[in-house]
Amino acid sequence: MKILATNVYVGPNLYAHFRVIRHQVDIGVLEEWPSTRLGPAFIDGLVTALPGLSNHGCSYGEPGGFLRRLREAEGTWMAHIWEHAAIEMQNMAGSNVSFGKTRSMGVPGQYNMVYEYMQKDVGLEAARISRQLLLGLLPSELQTALQQEIEPDFDFEVERDQFIRFAQRKEFGPSTAALVKAAEEREIPWLRLNKYSLVQFGHGRYQQRIQATITSKTPHIAVEISCDKEDTHNLLRDLGLPVPQQRLVQSEREAVRAAHRIGFPVVVKPLDANHGRGVSINLVEPEQVSKAFAVALESARGRSVLVESFIEGMDHRMLVVNNELVAVAKRVPGHVVGDGQHSIAELIDIVNQDPRRGIGHEKVLTRLELDHQAERLLGKADLTAQSVLPEGEVFYLRSTANLSTGGTAIDMTDVVHPDNREMAVRAIQAVGLDVGGVDFLTRDITRSYKDVGGAIVEVNAAPGFRMHVAPSEGKPRDVSGRVMDMLFPPNSPTRIPVASITGTNGKTTTSRMLAHILKTAGHTVGMTSTDGVYIDGRLSVKGDMTGPSSAHIVLRDPTVDIAVMETARGGLLRAGLGYRRCDVSACLNVASDHLGLKGIDTLEQLAEVKRIPIEVARDTAVLNADDERCLRMADYTQAQHVCYVTMNPAHALVKEHIRAGGRAVVLEQGINGDMITLYDNGTHYQLLWTHLIPATIEGKASHNVQNAMFAAALAFSLGKSLEDIRHGLRTFDSTYFQAPGRMNVFDEHPFRVILDYGHNAAAIASISQLVDRLEPRGRRIVVLAAPGDRRDEDIHAIAAEAAGHYDHYICKADDHRRGRGEDEVPKMLRDRLMQSGVDVGRIEVIPSEAQAVQAALAMAREGDLVVIFGDNIKRCWKQVAGHQVGEAALEAPPEEPPTQGFVQADPNAFRLDSGTELIRDERGVRIARVDEESD
Repeated sequence: MKILATNVYVGPNLYAHFRVIRHQVDIGVLEEWPSTRLGPAFIDGLVTALPGLSNHGCSYGEPGGFLRRLREAEGTWMAHIWEHAAIEMQNMAGSNVSFGKTRSMGVPGQYNMVYEYMQKDVGLEAARISRQLLLGLLPSELQTALQQEIEPDFDFEVERDQFIRFAQRKEFGPSTAALVKAAEEREIPWLRLNKYSLVQFGHGRYQQRIQATITSKTPHIAVEISCDKEDTHNLLRDLGLPVPQQRLVQSEREAVRAAHRIGFPVVVKPLDANHGRGVSINLVEPEQVSKAFAVALESARGRSVLVESFIEGMDHRMLVVNNELVAVAKRVPGHVVGDGQHSIAELIDIVNQDPRRGIGHEKVLTRLELDHQAERLLGKADLTAQSVLPEGEVFYLRSTANLSTGGTAIDMTDVVHPDNREMAVRAIQAVGLDVGGVDFLTRDITRSYKDVGGAIVEVNAAPGFRMHVAPSEGKPRDVSGRVMDMLFPPNSPTRIPVASITGTNGKTTTSRMLAHILKTAGHTVGMTSTDGVYIDGRLSVKGDMTGPSSAHIVLRDPTVDIAVMETARGGLLRAGLGYRRCDVSACLNVASDHLGLKGIDTLEQLAEVKRIPIEVARDTAVLNADDERCLRMADYTQAQHVCYVTMNPAHALVKEHIRAGGRAVVLEQGINGDMITLYDNGTHYQLLWTHLIPATIEGKASHNVQNAMFAAALAFSLGKSLEDIRHGLRTFDSTYFQAPGRMNVFDEHPFRVILDYGHNAAAIASISQLVDRLEPRGRRIVVLAAPGDRRDEDIHAIAAEAAGHYDHYICKADDHRRGRGEDEVPKMLRDRLMQSGVDVGRIEVIPSEAQAVQAALAMAREGDLVVIFGDNIKRCWKQVAGHQVGEAALEAPPEEPPTQGFVQADPNAFRLDSGTELIRDERGVRIARVDEESD
């Protein structure tokens, strides 16, 4: 029962459109032990340990469905049980998760186990503890067989409690979690910025941040004032607000003296602590003050302690958001009520049986504890934990009313007196907080403090929301929603437009084209690509940046107002998308590349991966109508619009789509060449002649024509004008500096050089077709390579697509051989070229890329065309640009250069020295052997 591999998905993925963990697991011998064979003892033990499993609906969709699966005749298998246990462990720790899916991997005993998580570390730890729990519940004969996998000292109850505390350290606290929930209800995106409570709401230039309940709009000076209780006290006192008498002291002697001057009873508390730490109340004797001073110092950051008059009354937390009182809670210290029968210790156990109580912030209430503070109060009242209280008598186990120490909260928002309401708002305004809590002591909050007395004892920045969101009694208040409404007023933007671009070939060029269109239209564009992350056209992070981490860089940048995300299969398979939704998405094509890697073996599986951005598009999904696998994605998108891109003006489906008012970009033939035409809602727009787009080399580079069509479709779907799109496309050039490695043309030598990053058969075919259209008057020289991690058939396909288009072939390897031998890939290319009819004399094998490029440049002459399929693009371009042309390069090429290395025999046939005759017709070249046994 082992975990073979793990993926933590941070966004939409193959299994769900939200965060999930996937474990590839092997349950070994347990494949022969379904739940019914494991027996009732196993099932009963599991339910006892995880009682919440009774609420799991599983495939039946109703509570109890999972237990029904466990007990029904066929039963269910351990990987499925493990999935549910991991989910329930998280629920016990306070994470509200429910999704799970377990499916066979096609190998006996091996499964993909997928389950939802809220925080990565918590989700992973839940699986570890669940595994040990399940192993410990197995029948003895299985435990003996799996003894090496069982932790000998595993105690589930201890592990459970430790896990809950671990989860509280990792998960959001109740206030932050409430704000995140309010954001999700309003469809405001969020990103966690650290391991604690720093969270970004919104994207790019529209973002706001919170740290607990301090917001990005909270003035720093206001927080500083609220943290200094003396400054706060003096500020409120000077405004005539009710505050207790107070003295700042530095020593025990000064504390006692201040208590005498103020008059007993008094309160002693640290100057700068919070959560009730170090606070001692209702002190009536100098000795108590002396001891309280020492206690306060333990929780203080410095040597300063406050002594203030004791105000009788109940503690009320009054929450003010954006200068409005939004919630009031009466806080009652943790306590028990006597029944004349049970001891205080037994009463505590009874209270803790309340399902609303948990460890720390796990649930809406915290368990009562019989600790040293409770024992101190018991001793003060001449009681012990075994004392039995008379019926109805209340005993407080804490002197303060904090929920974190077991206190309870009663909502009083609707009955607070208007004078008290105004007082709380004035206090927060005086300090300067946008979100603040006023701790107000009064006997009756429903009556004015002017009549019954009372005092403000503290003003809190970052006030807790738990008491208001989930009070022990009374109506819950949507205080988090009020904060969200303050940060993002109604109808204000919360997210920047996001365009997601995927496909096998053309992603980077299309992304750069679109980013260029948007930049020339006045936007600050954040773009991710295989070259790096670009912010407003400047490289920010170099490298292959097409996964979720790079997307987060863009979405976190406060200057960005629109995002263009190149999205590759690797990131999708490893960690999913870096955002929950995008505004527009495009799938350019699905071609053979990277097959056989990471479980993707077929084009259909690859299409399913590349469909993910299409599934989560909000506004428009842009699809290649000329690619059947892209076309099928229209059935899976949630976008409001589907925009088809086709280079076939007679495409039947696109015609019907246009007639129905749909959106499409079509390449249409005109008198002056090919015109990119846009259709939308019954309207026809002629956008641009293809030969006017520099990146298409006068319209001859058909793959860049298609990329331009996709860029136009995406820009139009993002609301850009036709003029902005035209201007962007007409000023985008596929130079090395604008699109490195994407059909970069160098014309400063006597011969032309084209540098491209093509690394699959489809890319090689596109450039080779361009070479045919360019019709160079000299030779055609190619430096050819294939990535070493591709399948043999993919490497052979690359060579086959290049065959017949060039006069000289130099076969090289990429710098990183990726498991292949030093010259293994070049030799494979050479052999396949020969099988395709290329004369061996026209092929060189030079494994080193730098040497191969140099050889190609050295042999080039005036009028030649050199095509380099590079790996290290920067080095290749430097070689091309820095090449010193010798006198030989200025020599004119032969008038009729050899054609593909063949000796012409007659107008329709070409004969090789090997005796193979190649017959050329309108379909290309086919081979027929010339011997007695041939057909």
